[in-house]
Amino acid sequence: MAIVQVTIVPLGTGTPSVGEYVAAVQRTLEQAPEKVKWQLTPMSTIIEGDLDELLAVVRRLHEVPFASGALRVSTSITIDDRRDKIGSMQQKLDSVAEKLKPSP
Repeated sequence: MAIVQVTIVPLGTGTPSVGEYVAAVQRTLEQAPEKVKWQLTPMSTIIEGDLDELLAVVRRLHEVPFASGALRVSTSITIDDRRDKIGSMQQKLDSVAEKLKPSP
């Protein structure tokens, strides 16, 4: 299972506000037929699932701002694809939380 961080920035919109574009991207993600989990953060969206499916989802998400009137879109992705064991967004958070516990 892979984890992808995606940040989609619409450019050429005439306004510095991007909230409507982010909402449109999230609606598209919620309707994705692929079996993916996702988490919206203040600066990006984290998606986990099969890598091929994640890349297909990211491709569709990249198109959303164009459909909403953006003249240019900059999309950045970071892929965490660990193959020696199954990982997840929650597993990564739990691992750090465990390491933050005080030693006995």
